[in-house]
Amino acid sequence: MTTTTAGHYSMRLGKVGCAAACGIALQVALGAAGLPARAGDNAYPLRADDGSAIPNARVSPELARAVEQLPDVVAVGGREGGVTITEFYDLNCPYCRKAAADIADLLRRNKDLRIVLVSFPVLSVASIEAARVELGVRQQVSPERFYEFHRKLYAGRGVVDGARAFAAAKELGLDAAVLAEAANSEEVTGTMKSHVKLGDALGLIATPSFVVKDVAINGYPGRNAMEGIVRSLRRCNNVVC
Repeated sequence: MTTTTAGHYSMRLGKVGCAAACGIALQVALGAAGLPARAGDNAYPLRADDGSAIPNARVSPELARAVEQLPDVVAVGGREGGVTITEFYDLNCPYCRKAAADIADLLRRNKDLRIVLVSFPVLSVASIEAARVELGVRQQVSPERFYEFHRKLYAGRGVVDGARAFAAAKELGLDAAVLAEAANSEEVTGTMKSHVKLGDALGLIATPSFVVKDVAINGYPGRNAMEGIVRSLRRCNNVVC
């Protein structure tokens, strides 16, 4: 698939297997069976910073509600009821890295903005390993400390795998044995399955992708476009006024 909107596009795999890293192993079955489908591509006239159309689609109310009901998502920033944007991210996506820096600045300047983070490891085995550690950290720290850890993983260069995520988590002072057990738990496996299943149902084929109100946006549209979406949400409670 070709697009001028910034995003890492992934090929879906029927099953993903991970080799052990820091005591972490996984098999995740992907698929969206049993969930309602999205509706209508490019439903809204959204434009990226480069002027290209932002791929987007309306989603059903059931899917929109399901996003916030996912296990182990993290909400940072403003309170529920304000301006909410949900990001599906992969820790090895360079566009996610760029988006993370921009969104952190948006959070600082928009006190009513709330970001919901959904781990969506679809690019590689390393991404799955790192996501397991990150979800293990999620079980042990506050949303604010998780966000600090999340940003730390994006701060370095190179591949973010299980070993690198585990080392970063130890710097937070977390108990290594407790973290390894949590990261390798069936609970985390179930969480990852539910995240990917819903992402598939939403038609998300890029990282990062965003869900805003009843709209699924594939790819990162850029900082200015995100600021425009925030303004529209504040003004008319929609992605475009």
